[in-house]
Amino acid sequence: MNTPAIDQTKLEAFVAQAVGDLSSGYGGVMVSLGSKLGLYKALADAGPLSAGELASRTGCAERYVGEWLNAQAAGGYVGYHAVSDTYELSPEQAMVLADEDSPVFIPHAWQVPASMWFDEERTLDAFRTGKGVAWGEHDGRLQCGVAAFYRNGYRASLVPEWLPALEGVVEQLEAGITVADVGCGHGHSTVLMAKAFPRSRFHGFDAHAASIDAARRNAEAAGVADHVSFELTQAVDYPDRQYGLICFFDCLHDMGDPIAAARYAEQVLAPDGTVLLVEPYAQDKVENNLSTVSRMYYSASTTICCAHAISEGGQLVLGAQAGEARLAEVFRKAGFSHFRRAAETPFNLILEARR
Repeated sequence: MNTPAIDQTKLEAFVAQAVGDLSSGYGGVMVSLGSKLGLYKALADAGPLSAGELASRTGCAERYVGEWLNAQAAGGYVGYHAVSDTYELSPEQAMVLADEDSPVFIPHAWQVPASMWFDEERTLDAFRTGKGVAWGEHDGRLQCGVAAFYRNGYRASLVPEWLPALEGVVEQLEAGITVADVGCGHGHSTVLMAKAFPRSRFHGFDAHAASIDAARRNAEAAGVADHVSFELTQAVDYPDRQYGLICFFDCLHDMGDPIAAARYAEQVLAPDGTVLLVEPYAQDKVENNLSTVSRMYYSASTTICCAHAISEGGQLVLGAQAGEARLAEVFRKAGFSHFRRAAETPFNLILEARR
């Protein structure tokens, strides 16, 4: 058997890449700790601080804080001043790590890979048997992490950018229509729209009971419960109210039969209604999706999205990198004649469908 020749330069480069990825995984644990302990917020509020000063402000032990700070400095997550032996966050770092309302706030997202590790045995079994793993069967950090991470992105873009990109929909919402938010999760998207358009009525639907409970609490806290409701139901049997707008936010690709979900939406849509489909950004071919963001989406899709679709029967397992062409085909088969890309971000495709 011939042993292929090893290119030492390529080997060293790939080892460095793999170690960098491993370091990032360690770093994610540090990000979660720093967020939950208030370390980032204290740094953002006070400017350069020593380890002792940060420990005092946050009620933490100095020796742990000092080691954490050095890990952050080594990763480029905080700045270090050797002369004064102090650390600080730049304004840009603070937006990502300390400002919970920022559209680029990242710490909550680390709960997702934490849940992926926790659920490893389920995933190993799924690989070996072909069985699915339902959304509600995952560790609870998955649902909380996804909801918190997407909330800020939706807050930044949904009302000011995505809805105006749809033809005539903002005017309808302002006048008052009935809206369905299918796969609403914790209801952040539903609540954002309800706050912006008080004359419309919003109904959130999800198959995960704990998420529906969280959504109801979020609506109450936001003061919009008078024109928002949430119901535990599937994407193919929620009440027919002839909706002026039906939304699928980052969820259609998780469904076991997305064509059936789109077909049902066509049936319960008002004559002049619109479907808003928000999906993870992807090109149509694998060779065009070989990027850092696509790696993240494919990985989550392996353990979460595909697994849930298979748990629902897996008639068509789209995955989180379906691409516009496959999504358009879903809606064509469901009876829609109009389908277009209304907007896009580095993370999402915003698509519009009509009869």
